Order: sequence, then structure tokens, then C-alpha cells
Amino acid sequence: MVAMWLNDIYQSLNPVALQFGPVSIKWYALAYIAGFVCAGAVLYNTARRWQLALSPDSLITIINAAVIGVIVGGRLAYVLFYAGTYYFEHPVEILFLSQGGMSFHGGLIGALAMGCVACRYLHFRPLSVIDMAVIGAPIGLFFGRVANFVNGELWGKPTDAAWGVIFARTGGGMVARHPSQLYEALLEGVVIFAVLFWLSRSRTMSKRMYEGSYTGLFLLMYGIVRFLIEFVRLPDVQLGYLLGTSWLTMGQVLSLPVIGAGALLCIYSLKKKRQHSLV
Repeated sequence: MVAMWLNDIYQSLNPVALQFGPVSIKWYALAYIAGFVCAGAVLYNTARRWQLALSPDSLITIINAAVIGVIVGGRLAYVLFYAGTYYFEHPVEILFLSQGGMSFHGGLIGALAMGCVACRYLHFRPLSVIDMAVIGAPIGLFFGRVANFVNGELWGKPTDAAWGVIFARTGGGMVARHPSQLYEALLEGVVIFAVLFWLSRSRTMSKRMYEGSYTGLFLLMYGIVRFLIEFVRLPDVQLGYLLGTSWLTMGQVLSLPVIGAGALLCIYSLKKKRQHSLV
């Protein structure tokens, strides 16, 4: 009964949120907007709680830089790691963002890089700003994964679980599958946000969280969660599995350096024990 309820609800979902004649606005685009707005609000609120003088103008500069980084980095990483040779044969279509195709790992690198550029421009210490930014970043991940579910993309392997979902509309066939998008929304979004938000608000714990610790913990948790969820999520059809017929996906390969970077940053933070400051 639960599975049938989920299947009926999913198959009626429309990826287009608003339609104005030939112009359509998709839930995926709204998810990006909502994610950046919420992450910016958390960043600003955290700066005030930590008594760091982050002005609204500086916040807007940082958010704008992150938006550019996510879009450019996410798109380029998808082209390089997930799309095979298609975009080398059709390079102009790299600019066609409405066709879809974004990589979180690339978006993460782009956001970090552009965030550092913005901090240099504002004369801020990058690690302190990034620490505040990653506390709200999981909210964006939550909205993005829910939008993936609405679009009927990135679905999982077949399952007999009561919550299995049929993705017939988007090529999944009449087979109940793991709603891996919702698994990721819960773990990458809700759980990671809850942990980081609690650490940033706890008077006892926040004093022990030095510069770089939030970023390191975010990378570590995301990398582990993403690596594990890939076991129930089907790989991109154009790539398949990288080892044999059922082992190692590109998502897992890209998650390994994220886990390593997170662990190293946590160690660095504990050794330096530098308190958070904008300058």
C-alpha cells in the first residue's frame, strides 16, 4: 500500500513548476535558488552568533561567487567525468544548462575556489568563511536531491522494499527501485545539516571546533555518505560500473579524495587550533 501510494504520487509529479507560454520554470532551478538563499541565511546568522562582522554586502558578494563556482564547476566536471565524448563532439551544448548535467563534486570545487577568490577580494580569511558556509550547504543538497526525485533521474537499483518507487516515466521501467535521491536528501541534507548546525550552536562544542573543522567534517561526512549510497544507486548509463558489472562508480571514485581532504583538514584544524575570525 505504501509503495503504491509513493508510485502514484511520483508518476503524477511534473518537473515544471511554472509555465508562462513558451517559458517554463523547473523545480530544479527553484531548488538551486532556495538552496543558495537558505545557505546564505545560515551563513549570515552564524556570523552574527560567532560575533564576526559580516555585512550584507559582503554576504551577497560571497553568495554570488559561490553561485558562479557551483554552476561552472558542476557543469565542467559533468562534461569531463560523466558525459563521455559527447560534449567534445558537441562543444556548444556545454552552455545548454537547461538540458541538465551537473556534478556535485565539480560544483563543490568551483564553490570553494570562487569562495576563496571572494574572500581574497574582501580581505577575509577563507577557512572561517567556508566553515560558516558549509553549515548551510546541506540545505541546498536537500533541495537538489528532492528536485532529482521530481525529475525522475538518478534512481536506484531494483528493490523489494515497501518504499520502492517505479520510475516508468523516465525510463526506469515497471520495476520498483530504491528512491536513492530521497536517501541522499535525508543523509546528505537533513543529517549533515543537523550535525553541523548543532555543533555551531552548542556552546560547549563550538569552542572546540577550530577554523577548518566544520569544512573538514562536512567533506568527510558527505564523502562517506555519497560513497555508501552509490551501492544502491545506478551509475550513469553512459559510464556504467568502472570495475566489473556491479562495482565502483564514478561517484565513488570522486568521493574518495573528498573523504581524504576532509580527514586531512580535520587533522590540520586540531593541530593549528586557530579560532574563527574574518581577518
